Amino acid sequence: MMSTTTTPFEGRVMLPDTYIPTKYDLKITPDLVGYSFDGIIDIYMKKNPSPSENSFFKINDKNELMFHSKELMFDGSAKIISSESNKVLMESNEIHLNTKYTTVKFVFNEDLPTDEFFVRMKFVGCLNNQMAGFYRSIYTNEKGETKLVASTQFEALDARRAFPCFDEPSRKAIFVVTLVVPRTLECFSNMPESYRRNSGKDDLVEVSFMPTPIMSTYLLAFCVGEFDFVQTLSGNVMVRCYAPKGRSNSCGYALECASKCLQEYNDFFGVPYPLPKLDMVAIPEFAAGAMENWGLVTYRDVDLLIDPASASNQQKQRVCTVVCHELAHQWFGNLVTMAWWDDLWLNEGFASWAENWSSSVLFPHYRMWDQFVTDHLGRALSLDGLRSSHPIQVPIEHAEEVEQVFDAISYCKGGSVVRMLRAVLGFRVFREGLRNYMKKHAYDNTETIDLWTAWE
Repeated sequence: MMSTTTTPFEGRVMLPDTYIPTKYDLKITPDLVGYSFDGIIDIYMKKNPSPSENSFFKINDKNELMFHSKELMFDGSAKIISSESNKVLMESNEIHLNTKYTTVKFVFNEDLPTDEFFVRMKFVGCLNNQMAGFYRSIYTNEKGETKLVASTQFEALDARRAFPCFDEPSRKAIFVVTLVVPRTLECFSNMPESYRRNSGKDDLVEVSFMPTPIMSTYLLAFCVGEFDFVQTLSGNVMVRCYAPKGRSNSCGYALECASKCLQEYNDFFGVPYPLPKLDMVAIPEFAAGAMENWGLVTYRDVDLLIDPASASNQQKQRVCTVVCHELAHQWFGNLVTMAWWDDLWLNEGFASWAENWSSSVLFPHYRMWDQFVTDHLGRALSLDGLRSSHPIQVPIEHAEEVEQVFDAISYCKGGSVVRMLRAVLGFRVFREGLRNYMKKHAYDNTETIDLWTAWE
């Protein structure tokens, strides 16, 4: 289970790090009838003063750039533009797509600049129905009408389906998102709106959002559709719960859980929730239970929307624990992120412990720790007793392998290990170590050894 610090590229299929992304300026125009979207992106980059020498991909770093890209078609060449003068310095003369490794490589006739610059690319993507990347959900509203929601699911490796990027957790950057959508629809992203203006077409409006904190690509999110919402303030943070139109009366319980849980985590971690808002959105078609996108958490609708007057205790507990799990990720995973996917348990194991701790604080009568033994610990022991079991920390070379460790070992065994650590260290030392860990590594990436060090 112990971790040893490794070089960033050792044995891992990662993009070259000669240039580092600092900001993505992304503009997306979805076609909700034709099930496609047009995009234009500016990726601001700077030269890495100490790049790794053992990258899996061998490119000429003097005049070539490589990004992750999956199922995207590029409209013309990539342009290198000066960040200072905003002038086009050069254009690519070759584009190489690699479908096996889901990458795109641009080749230029001249050497790339040594000063900061940005790369501008235009592309077209598919608004798919695979519940991955930028995808569509179909549902029937209360009037019997068929409606569509366009939303995102980027973890673990699907941001590259929506825009070219460095789709790795350690390549953190700032994101500025602009959506061009029908003016009759709602749209939102990780951050609040910064402006809204006419797009030049009568039926479309251009909505831009404030810059995000520095974060990983898999945490970016945006949604388009018809929604109602309920809201409340948790301290200085606006918390909203969105549902398809006509179903906002099912949002109240999740909103209560989120607003109270946010305050508990602010105190527990010693670092206030850093964003000005927290949105929770019910998505009609969703592969997982929920996804912790920073400031815009998406949920399967049954894990967010219930009628507390008629819901069973089991349904209430399910909504409460899922909400508390995703909010724990706003710190453990979003503010401080694993450096690579082999430390996924840092995200999921801790959030599995935290969902039980916070739920038991909010609703002591649920007796969450009694249930933990039969639920989380029982599932962990059951799977861990098989020959196919694996450690909570698994070496991962190809990022695609991470899909195999989104299982009860990472979640339940990881949560059980955290529970044991809390018992051995005592609550005060356990919490103080986590507070030090959050403050030291905020907006950065870590390995398991960094968490052990915080508790020493």
